Amino acid sequence: MRREVIPAASVALIVLGVGLLRINTVWQQPLQLPQAGAIVTVDKGETLSDVLRRAEARQWLTHANWVGNVARIFGLDQQIKAGEFEVNSPMTAAGLIQQLAEGEVLQYAVTLPEGITLAEAVALLQRDPKLKRTPQNRLTAELLAMGNGRDSAEGLFLPETWSYTHADSELDVLRRSHFAMMNLLNVLWEERPADLPLPSAYAALILASIVEKETGVARERAQIAGVFLRRLAQGMRLQTDPTVIYGLGDEYDGDLKRRHLRDTANPYNTYAISGLPPTPIALPGEAALRAVFSPDASDALYFVAKGDGSHAFSATLAEHEDNVRRYQLSRRSDYRSSPQKVEALED
Repeated sequence: MRREVIPAASVALIVLGVGLLRINTVWQQPLQLPQAGAIVTVDKGETLSDVLRRAEARQWLTHANWVGNVARIFGLDQQIKAGEFEVNSPMTAAGLIQQLAEGEVLQYAVTLPEGITLAEAVALLQRDPKLKRTPQNRLTAELLAMGNGRDSAEGLFLPETWSYTHADSELDVLRRSHFAMMNLLNVLWEERPADLPLPSAYAALILASIVEKETGVARERAQIAGVFLRRLAQGMRLQTDPTVIYGLGDEYDGDLKRRHLRDTANPYNTYAISGLPPTPIALPGEAALRAVFSPDASDALYFVAKGDGSHAFSATLAEHEDNVRRYQLSRRSDYRSSPQKVEALED
């Protein structure tokens, strides 16, 4: 009986074909995911091999090393992004790696409210369980660097709702907020009115933070800004409580007294100092910033809280004193604002 001899080259081709088929089977294997789907996490600095080893340990796939080798052949191992990825069946090992490379990460959001301080913003971000925490010494150094040589970075961050991913830290969010604030401030400063009585964009930021703290009523921001700008132009002191409170720091217990307003050692005491305080006192929102660059054109130099969240404005001291008697000395039962100015304070 005659035997057919298979040439060695044919054998090699058969072996190669079987090998490629096996590799393709591994590459295209369906993932054994939980019925509800799963979250794949890729931390900064992790490799695809790290991710695949975890997937194999969870019995989502087999032959993790071979899957990684194929990904390297296609150059996909260098394209995976950090973050969290939502995966659902049906999905293959190849589909998983493609998703990691395309970077369709889960997005989260955190809101920095207008008018909070930088310290409050940092604390808020660090309470978010999804955001990574930066070592305190590095965080402090980075924030001071954003201050561009100043002793404080207060106010240099735009309060908005910011998106982030699992790979981000509180510092990443603050960097975006800082970049946005600097861009907005620079644009507004370049387009400022010729008669704006402020020496720098930073001074405008300081004033915007005061406007932010003085009112939560949107329609009043331009009026409040106008009052302060006219007072600055006329050499009048700003005499605004929020700056004093900021300067008191932890000493403030909710009760602002006459002695606080007489304290010349507090550099934020605008009852004692002329001009603006040395730094912003909060994170001003875009509306407060725009109000400083587009103030109202009235002649008001004073305002007093009416008790419903809004203010009464006046052009003369006599009118202002009448408003104080009307709104401060006979308060509503649902009064919503703290006492305004010296007249309503206790020793």
